Amino acid sequence: MPPPAILVVDDEPEMLDILRQVLAAAGYRVVTAGNGREASAELAREKFDLVLTDLLMPERDGTEVIGELRAKYRDTPVVAMSGGGRMPRGEYLKIAKMFGAHAMLEKPFTNEQLLSTIELLLP
Repeated sequence: MPPPAILVVDDEPEMLDILRQVLAAAGYRVVTAGNGREASAELAREKFDLVLTDLLMPERDGTEVIGELRAKYRDTPVVAMSGGGRMPRGEYLKIAKMFGAHAMLEKPFTNEQLLSTIELLLP
């Protein structure tokens, strides 16, 4: 059985690299996208077992990614991440929940928080 595939979407290259390394070391197959538009292209190419997305990004933000997932891939679990912006990060995460995210992570978070959140959502 192949490992679960996770799409990680974040506009910060360093964050993408760290998340890719942590998730790959935990046995997941990881595909990365630097913004919501790239995420849409990846979603058109293959089905993912889970999507981990930042919320504040150029070229389609995380809420748009979540909306697309809810419209086209209803069963795909989504974890939203946010470090905040003009509003406190908790507010962005509440909005993500309203759009259909299954779980939220406030940046910065630990590797343990990341992995335990994912383990709860994957069968």
